[in-house]
Parts: sequence; C-alpha cells; structure tokens
Amino acid sequence: MSSIAPSSARQVRLMARTGVLSGPTANLASGFVQANLAVLPRDLAYDFLLFCQRNPKPCPLLGVSEPGATSIPDLGDDLDIRTDVPRYRVWKKGVLVQELQDVTEIWREDLVTFALGCSFSFEEALLAAGVPVRHIEEGRNVPMFRSSIETTPSGVFSGPLVVSMRPMLPEQAIKAVQITGRFPSVHGAPIHLGDPETIGVNDLATPDYGDAVTIRPGEIPVFWACGVTPQAAIVRARPDFSITHAPGHMLLTDILNNRLSI
Repeated sequence: MSSIAPSSARQVRLMARTGVLSGPTANLASGFVQANLAVLPRDLAYDFLLFCQRNPKPCPLLGVSEPGATSIPDLGDDLDIRTDVPRYRVWKKGVLVQELQDVTEIWREDLVTFALGCSFSFEEALLAAGVPVRHIEEGRNVPMFRSSIETTPSGVFSGPLVVSMRPMLPEQAIKAVQITGRFPSVHGAPIHLGDPETIGVNDLATPDYGDAVTIRPGEIPVFWACGVTPQAAIVRARPDFSITHAPGHMLLTDILNNRLSI
C-alpha cells in the first residue's frame, strides 16, 4: 500500500483498482461510507433482498445494482464493482475457492450486487468523541465472530449473526451505544455488551474473521452486528456461484458518513 494516506473514497478505489491497495480499509478516507458486498445470480436476488429486509442490523442496504451492471451510480462516480475492492472472495456451492483483487474475468451478466452498510463508517464518530477503536490503534483488521444468534431466514438464506467486537471501558461503551445508535444504516447500536459466551462467542483471542486485538484490564467486549453475516448465509445456502468482499476489505463510496446520522 502507498505510504500516502488517501483522502477521498475515489482515491481508495483507484488504489484498489490498480493493485496498490490489497489490505483492510479501516480508517481510510475518513468521512466516507464503506460498504460490504454480496454478489449473487439474479435468480437468488429476490430471496437475498428479503433476507436483508428481515435482518436490517447485519444487512443494512445501501444500494442494489441492475443485473450485470458493474456500478451502482448512487454510491459513487467512476465506481467499478469488479475492481474497486482491495480483496474479493469467490464462492462455489458455499465453498471459498479463491481470493482475488480483480473479478473482471469471472464477471457474469446475471450477477446482482448488494452493497451493505459497514461499521467502519461509524468509527469516525467514535474517534471524534474520544472513544478508542482498538484495531485501528493496533493497525489490525477488526475481530469478527460467528455468534449463536440466528438470522431470520428468507428462501435459501439463513445462518448465524456475525458480530464485530471492539473492547472498551464501561463508560466508553455507554458513549458508544449513544453514538452508533444514530447510524442505523451502518449497523446502529451494539447488539451485546459484556460476557461473550452469552452470544456463543467462546474465545476472543481466536476470531472467525479478522484479527485478535488487545483487551486491557477493566475493558469489556462490545459487539455490533456485522456485514460479514451474508457470507455465513452464503455458506449455508450453497449457491452455485457468488462473490463477496474479503472481511475488512470494503468498497469505499462517495457518500459522506454524516449523511447517514439521524
């Protein structure tokens, strides 16, 4: 990755498109909304749209493409779904078969792209309020876990709620609830604070996705619904073909974070 920090979403997209950026996007182009991706064949798009509507905390919809379209105009100018994510995951029958930086060669005319809100977007507001974000401090990807909470099914799609975790002091956690509750389009307030085993997370040192982070004395884990949830649903649904972002490697949009605050 370039040593020059990108200041706009378009710069991040161009860095991904040209192969300069291949790592996580947390804290890049501060101020711009980041999006999770789920790309599915047209015959599964309606079921997945209902899945998102029935599970708005982990799957807050920011935009949906036309079949075969390689952009979602409402999300940004000069945006190419096939190239502008730093790392993609390619799935066949629910099995991860490849991680790529460019999916142009495997793109199909029947594919529909869903862009979902990402918790990286509310981290700007947390930092501005003096609430620490540990994975940013430590230069790591956010830790994510498959919980024991089940999503509401739709057609072939179902599965566990995936959660992202940020450790905080209790008073910081209270502030974080108040701040992130103003951002329902990017997962909103936490779904759980404290004892991780209550939601089926048994070991904070071994996340299912992302990286472990330091938990300091007196801190509690704070869990948010996570946009990696569709990947767990895709594994269970076993579609013949699908594409997602790699966890933590998001699509930067031209939407400003403050536009999503209520």
